[in-house]
Amino acid sequence: MPNTRKKKILIVDDDEDDFIITSGYIRHIPGGNFEIEWCPKYKDALQKMAAHEFDLYFVDYRLGARSGVELLKEALDAGCEEPIILLTGKGNYEVDIEAMQIGAVDYLIKSDLTIEKMERCIRYALERFATLKALRANERKYRSIFEKSKDLVFLTDESLDFKDVNDAGFLLLGYTKAELLQMNLCDLVEQEAHREFIFQSLAYKKEVNDREVVLVSKDGERKSCMITAKQEDDPSGFSFVQGIVHDITNLRRMEKATLQGEKLAATGRLVRTLAHEVRNPLNNITLSVEQMQHDVQDEGIKVYMDIIQRNSKRISDLISQLLHTSRPSEITLEQRFIQSILDEVIDASIDRITLKKIKLKVNYPDEAVMIDADDEKLKLALLNIVINAIEAMEEGRGELEISVYREAEQVMLVIEDNGCGISEENISRLFEPYFTQKRNGMGLGLAFTLNILQSHKAGIEVSSKEGEGTRFMVGFPAVTVTGGTGISSVEAE
Repeated sequence: MPNTRKKKILIVDDDEDDFIITSGYIRHIPGGNFEIEWCPKYKDALQKMAAHEFDLYFVDYRLGARSGVELLKEALDAGCEEPIILLTGKGNYEVDIEAMQIGAVDYLIKSDLTIEKMERCIRYALERFATLKALRANERKYRSIFEKSKDLVFLTDESLDFKDVNDAGFLLLGYTKAELLQMNLCDLVEQEAHREFIFQSLAYKKEVNDREVVLVSKDGERKSCMITAKQEDDPSGFSFVQGIVHDITNLRRMEKATLQGEKLAATGRLVRTLAHEVRNPLNNITLSVEQMQHDVQDEGIKVYMDIIQRNSKRISDLISQLLHTSRPSEITLEQRFIQSILDEVIDASIDRITLKKIKLKVNYPDEAVMIDADDEKLKLALLNIVINAIEAMEEGRGELEISVYREAEQVMLVIEDNGCGISEENISRLFEPYFTQKRNGMGLGLAFTLNILQSHKAGIEVSSKEGEGTRFMVGFPAVTVTGGTGISSVEAE
């Protein structure tokens, strides 16, 4: 449906006769639907233009002591977006150029005016304004999406140096916008193979679609992300890359936790089945040997029967341990300060730390951090992780760091060492019963730890590099509490 609203036009001219002549051309435009007003004063005209009261402005170059170019500048500075057409009594090329550079949509000489010229000028000005208005609206919309997106949205040059990025970069990676603008996209990508893939894909295919990479934050935290990017060329021939980075760290953590839970449940079912099938014949063997011991007098035979009995008991004990690690742990949860639990864990391991001359650093937040915990069970679980870290480090060169912080609705506990590290292949098997890299280890400690942590509804994530160290990240559901512990950080040699 066509817009029948009258277009409001303001003619700014200190000469009433000129106003009458100019408005006469406008009124005689065939099919014209205009409402025309006159404003002879500079100050009044500026107020009306800043208030967006009209659809179009005609401004005379001569306005007493002031000029139309000055009014044009001030109106634009005041936020006027509507089209402004400059009028002058004589042609002046320099004034024409200056007016167009400042922002006038057209420049007309009064003596050359005709109805046709006026109609064409008004039509062009209003159409151009409508186009620019739509462009500005789109720009504001997409700029708003760009700025408010929770994903990292970026613009780089061909070399992948950042040219623009939204504020999500700070939330995701800890870098400010100013810091990112001094960096290259590849500076954030952890693996060399992934950096090479991104660069080559953009160079030859002009795009990267949903590539999963690990980005390293300012504080060294590894973030699993999906990156999508496309190389474009602007009308001037300049190539740029625009893209988006979506954080899937929590998704990957949930997937790992689910997989760990499923593996633990499957292992538990297998263990219970095997335990039942093994224990029945084992009990028969044990009872038979006990019965035979009363009847056999030959000392040589008794030696073999003792061996059978000892090993039967050992098998029975192993089955009991395995059942204990695979069965959901029975715990009693109470509200406890995690700082206090960790202090007791450190006290229990301080002799080992001292003997191996390990540097210990403990970072606690100033406020009290409370979780639902079974004190004794959780201490045993965390002590397993700390002792494993101590044993993985070299004497006199070890550094153990224990940190606690709040993240959204979770309390995060990080236990990090600079020991021998764990291979990528072995990390996936870390919590499996009887998997161990220790010469005399049973391989049940971390399986027991995982069982207890899952009973606390806590998630655990392990990252490691061989020769550099290992990081255990445990996330507990947070419990709101007021007050403070007064503990911030501790360092010990």
